[in-house]
Amino acid sequence: MIPFNFSKLIPCGWLCIALVFFSCSKERKNGQTTAQASKPNILFIVSEDNGPELGCYGNTNVSTPHIDRLAKEGVKFEHAFVTYSVCSPSRATLFTGLYSHQNGQIGLATHKFSMYDSLKTLPTYLKEVGYKTGIIGKLHVNPAASFFWDYEEIKGSNFEKKNLGDYTSKALEFIEAGPDKPFFLMVNFPDAHFPLQRQVDGLPENPLDADDIDGVLPFMGLESPRLREFTANYYNSMNRLDIGVGMLMDKMAEKNLLDNTIIIYMGDHGPQFSRAKCSNYEAGLRVPLIIKNPFTPKSAGLVRKELISSVDIFPTILDIAGVKQPDGLSGKSIMPLLQADIKGEWRDYVFAGGNGSTSMFFYPRRSVRNQRYKLIQNLLYTRENPKYLFYANHLNEHFAGGVEETELENAIPRVKAAYATWKQPPEFELYDLQNDPYEFNNLIDEGDFQMVKEELIAALKNWQIETNDPLAKPEVLQRFVAEMDSVNANYPNHSYTKVKGFKWNYLKYFK
Repeated sequence: MIPFNFSKLIPCGWLCIALVFFSCSKERKNGQTTAQASKPNILFIVSEDNGPELGCYGNTNVSTPHIDRLAKEGVKFEHAFVTYSVCSPSRATLFTGLYSHQNGQIGLATHKFSMYDSLKTLPTYLKEVGYKTGIIGKLHVNPAASFFWDYEEIKGSNFEKKNLGDYTSKALEFIEAGPDKPFFLMVNFPDAHFPLQRQVDGLPENPLDADDIDGVLPFMGLESPRLREFTANYYNSMNRLDIGVGMLMDKMAEKNLLDNTIIIYMGDHGPQFSRAKCSNYEAGLRVPLIIKNPFTPKSAGLVRKELISSVDIFPTILDIAGVKQPDGLSGKSIMPLLQADIKGEWRDYVFAGGNGSTSMFFYPRRSVRNQRYKLIQNLLYTRENPKYLFYANHLNEHFAGGVEETELENAIPRVKAAYATWKQPPEFELYDLQNDPYEFNNLIDEGDFQMVKEELIAALKNWQIETNDPLAKPEVLQRFVAEMDSVNANYPNHSYTKVKGFKWNYLKYFK
């Protein structure tokens, strides 16, 4: 990891901006007292299971005027990535600034995977410097005892996407209630998590049909009427998400809250289609990220192309709140990138892990990406990837949008080859994202790319050493595989989720 030198970028960094702001107001302003105005409010909006399929990222099928406006008034990051393309591990990174193999949340919370209970999480850091903290929507990270919120509402997953207006009304209830402090509020919108709905409670008002869109999501690589319908409903979900964000923004504007609130919007990982969610392909890891900072108005409409990782979100929020950065973080605050005139080194690589999210889906992998190339390492490459058939055969309603094998029969050869690679991958995959953005052509055995392969393998190994990745150690990987295999044999079909007191053992030997 290349050290980040703030002195190259700005003489006094974010501290200068903070000092200017902190001295701005000594009187009551916008309904807030001096105590509130001493620190900016932080609104963190996270949407489920969606990549950058938004108008501001160039998608012409969707109608997302409110998020598009946020991008025009803030900074849009073109190359933002999560550390794991599954909900619980991805969110645990946001709360700790650590990769999943560092914080312990290597699978879904509903499947009893958990962080180490000794970890200090984001709301605790913020409360210590005077913030009141709230969360609306599901947390989905264990253990719950590690999170000390002042306010929690709509705790369920709400996969039905009902009562979208409640997310706004609960947000205002939290903001307007005492105590008189700056706030951190995380709002988790459930769209576009499967099952996808064409319309819920009359939203969107004019839903899309299969014939209304240009085609399926391009990373699928093939067309069918069924896949077009799922894509249309995915876009309907994105439109409905935008309506929810718009409700929240409009109400905050009405209450004069936006002038003192830094807004961060991002997706938690890609959509649940084949070769997306629960993979290390771009469609699983790349997410939208927009930050609107009212104290840097010259940055409005700025587009950044640096490689951003979700490990950067935690230190960014701590930076905004004036919290000293704890030791051992792999990420860094991206607040300096909100300055239009900032140029300098950022990072050369972004990394991601992944284990499959549950025992049945277990298929550990690691990946590294630079500005042009992506390398994926499949740690159990001698086995078939179980996710392929779970998508193809529609294990449950969450996998209903997967590509069926009969649909693949009409695909062009390179797309067929890509699905074959996903089903039975080699140890390493290598993609040229400039010429092959949807990763259909594995270059790992191409002689012209051996130097790229060696560079990325070396970078991946260095990252595993720096972050103390337990699965980089053969004996730990072997023990972990044995634990997963044993659970699958003794608790078929995820029956362990109903066993009171069931606990995974990996937390004892990963350290």
